[in-house]
Amino acid sequence: MAAAVTRKSRARCYGGFQDVYEHESNVLGVAMRFAVYLPPRAESVRCSVVYWLSGLTCTEQNFITKAGAQRVASELGLILVAPDTSPRGEGVPDDPAYDLGQGAGFYVNATQKPWSSHYRMYDYVVEELPQVVRSSLPANESAGIFGHSMGGHGALVAALRNPGRYRSVSAFSPICNPTACPWGEKAFGTYLGPDRERWRAYDATLLIPSATERLPILIDQGTSDEFLERELMPERLEEACRAAGHPLTLRRQTGYDHSYYFIASFMEDHLRHHAAAFARSPD
Repeated sequence: MAAAVTRKSRARCYGGFQDVYEHESNVLGVAMRFAVYLPPRAESVRCSVVYWLSGLTCTEQNFITKAGAQRVASELGLILVAPDTSPRGEGVPDDPAYDLGQGAGFYVNATQKPWSSHYRMYDYVVEELPQVVRSSLPANESAGIFGHSMGGHGALVAALRNPGRYRSVSAFSPICNPTACPWGEKAFGTYLGPDRERWRAYDATLLIPSATERLPILIDQGTSDEFLERELMPERLEEACRAAGHPLTLRRQTGYDHSYYFIASFMEDHLRHHAAAFARSPD
């Protein structure tokens, strides 16, 4: 383990280990925690990594305690990495609302003060964290990315903007068109400023037409999700993919809501989606 990374906790889980690590982030200027599930296979070989990006108000704990991902990851030999959703701590700007500030980084690189000094979650997730993972853990070069809600938005944007970096991408109830919904307009206006052209770089629906890699997207969306019409708008991403010929499997799951009960119900499908992509193009 690299000296800059400290293991804060470890628990045996399905033959592997559920860990939490901490490191000093140069990109964010604070100490950051990220959770890691290491499958039994990682004791003898380097394994593929799937990054999970969580939604509003979450930390690295929500996914590892509620998603039920470890059993299948153990079987498939996948390393799961789940970072926190924002920088935190004294001196880090915050807001009383749940959808802005700490716990609500929106996976963008903020350009507006005071946010720009710490809120660079896009660079953290795409650049710094993978470097830390590859240098500190038994990870190979194959990576996938997925997430939920705000994190689903972040996963789609990361994959669309970085052709060749990820072998697979999926999402649960992602914010599909954030430049046109209240959550996105509030966060982008605050972090990125009033120039809406700058916002386009973080909107999956607007990125689809110019995507140079047609990485197949898997999305599960509950039909009873309270945020479906106002915030998530998957039909807009669906139309953009149809027009561009971008492969999308959008599964509308009857009666499911926005919770981790929904996520846990279909987690196995998503992990197998990522594992299949790794098998098609082995590292």
